[in-house]
Amino acid sequence: MSRKNYVFTSESVSEGHPDKVCDRISDAVLDAFLAAEPEARVAAETFATTNRVVIGGEVGLSDKEALKDYMGRIEEIARACIKDIGYEQDKFHHATCEITNLLHEQSAHIAQGVNASGNKDEGAGDQGIMFGFATNETPELMPAPIHYAHAVLRRLAEVRKDGTEPTLRPDAKSQLSVQYEDGKPVGVTSIVLSTQHADENQTSQDIRAIVEPYIREVLPEGWITEATEWWVNPTGTFVIGGPDGDAGLTGRKIIVDTYGGAAPHGGGAFSGKDPTKVDRSAAYVSRYLAKNVVASGLADKCTIQLSYAIGVSKPLSIYCDTFGTGEMDDSVIEAAIGQIIDLTPRGIREHLSLNRPIYARTAAYGHFGRAPEADGGFSWEKTDLVDALKAAV
Repeated sequence: MSRKNYVFTSESVSEGHPDKVCDRISDAVLDAFLAAEPEARVAAETFATTNRVVIGGEVGLSDKEALKDYMGRIEEIARACIKDIGYEQDKFHHATCEITNLLHEQSAHIAQGVNASGNKDEGAGDQGIMFGFATNETPELMPAPIHYAHAVLRRLAEVRKDGTEPTLRPDAKSQLSVQYEDGKPVGVTSIVLSTQHADENQTSQDIRAIVEPYIREVLPEGWITEATEWWVNPTGTFVIGGPDGDAGLTGRKIIVDTYGGAAPHGGGAFSGKDPTKVDRSAAYVSRYLAKNVVASGLADKCTIQLSYAIGVSKPLSIYCDTFGTGEMDDSVIEAAIGQIIDLTPRGIREHLSLNRPIYARTAAYGHFGRAPEADGGFSWEKTDLVDALKAAV
């Protein structure tokens, strides 16, 4: 029997966190290639440290001349990302940091497993297991701790960028410990917020005075009480930040990207990978399926797992767990999922329209729990399978 009363903690990091700078650049590279050719192949990795960004991995376009042209744009893409995030520090500035492009053409041995040929269907870009999760504890059908940890940092980024809070800087982390009673989130027992700032003379109390109104604005009414513990910039000064303060790497924040530890993660990162890589596309469709199960009222909480083998088109397994909250046996939902959607890599990409330049926006504040956008961004957050699911179970 699952616990009903407990405290659960999740963290988020801002777009200026060193790892998120790298995720953003990798996804911007991906978007550039998908804009050139929807079937482009990209697996881009970025490393950032003091005054330096290194981009490596593999890319592929059918037009080899176009590939050369786009390879020449990588530095421009990276600098634009760093500028938009807001880095203009002496030791990490969008105009002066050194950028090294080590991208190369996709391995033919990987391509032969993925590409369709003869009687062979297009296969998965790698083996692996992917998880999706949804819960009815927030309107977005996300776990409350990670959802609100993201919301805090997103709001602080807004007021930093629009000039309302000119002393805030890009690098920040949040952490919320959420109290659950009878299985529902009811408040926060502690709030941790560390944010880079402009002036060494600003104290932790000064920073709390800046950020507290926005944190209160974002969290549900009544969640902050006199008993809530506040830890704002607990180490004191935080002026040196971003890749100058700590190195960054693509794909190091996979729990921040997903469910904040409230649900399993398959292990594969998302950013920089085109949607033939099931690490990304199958994780998106797993969330899509879990969200539709909960949105349909078939369960209060749902985990979906899919598994794949490189070069094989169909999933090897479909697993559903509704944690005892389902309206019917979980095996019935598993069978229904296999009936209502094509879960081959090609089927996923076509159903969710994933071959579009929609990925740079996913690089910070979570890949899930976001509103579907008119151009196809966050299409995996739609709940348009509800009727089909109800009819199939």
